Amino acid sequence: MRRESSSPDDVILTLTPAESKELDAVAQYLTTLADAVDDRQWVARARTAWEELPARYRGRLREFRRDSGPQGVFVVRGLDVHEDELPSTPSVRGSAQRAPSIPAAVLLMTACGLGDPAAFLAEKSGALVQDVVPVPGQEEFQGNAGSVDLMMHNENAFHPHRPDFVMLLCLRPDHDRVAGLRTASIRQALPLLSEQSRAGLARPDFTTQAPPSFGEADDQGQQHAVLHGDLDDPDIKVDFAATNGETPAARAALAELRDRIDEVAFTLRLESGDLAIVDNHVSLHGRTAFRPRYDGRDRWLQRTFAFADLRRSRDHRPDDGYVLTR
Repeated sequence: MRRESSSPDDVILTLTPAESKELDAVAQYLTTLADAVDDRQWVARARTAWEELPARYRGRLREFRRDSGPQGVFVVRGLDVHEDELPSTPSVRGSAQRAPSIPAAVLLMTACGLGDPAAFLAEKSGALVQDVVPVPGQEEFQGNAGSVDLMMHNENAFHPHRPDFVMLLCLRPDHDRVAGLRTASIRQALPLLSEQSRAGLARPDFTTQAPPSFGEADDQGQQHAVLHGDLDDPDIKVDFAATNGETPAARAALAELRDRIDEVAFTLRLESGDLAIVDNHVSLHGRTAFRPRYDGRDRWLQRTFAFADLRRSRDHRPDDGYVLTR
């Protein structure tokens, strides 16, 4: 059963008008310092600029980085994305934010506060700030270009270096205000699972396929556990559209997990200036369906990944850059 509830107040930070203005001023200044979002120097300047952001914003993000709490999601409201000045919502596959902008500055500064921004070459050519928009003809696609229900998943669950945090900044909501970001935490689902399923999910009896865009990924098809780490507070690695159980017991455990995840999931309907940050090791995310109109005013989110320890993926990043090439 789906819950159409808002998140509890303790996972929401609503900026005051003064804080929003202060943050916006830093972001505006940052946009003048480079010509390209993916310029390493701009990332370095975003890291320095992070220290100039409102203290309460930085403090709450540091707390979330250390412990993402029972729900594994954090929401910031009241950011100024200058909605009246936005161009038409992009409507092509592979769309990304290449030129510095205020939303891109906010995302990169926040990523630097959480760790480091990084991207995957196979996704939107490795852009650090990516557009999440509906694309004509892709309505049924299980990905950011679609508009049907997006199944719950960890971002890039198949990859040995999946992001630690997924950031989604809403620039423009959908026309009907029905599209919702769904999130669900294994910390809340775990007590609802049977002991048999908990044990089964901790065995390496599952495979997760890479999306077609990644081609022949190195660990595509390798068996893994869905729950790993401290089994009293485990990490979760699953994509319900791409993860399969390799035994009858594994398939039964996966089915129970999906039901329990659905029980604890809640829906956030993001408005312009809302930033959702998902702990990609603790929480899954997905999206409810909506109807795009392809009129330039469709739903438009921008996405950036943050890695708490970028060093771990060094062998995937040529020249110690910010793009994982495999």
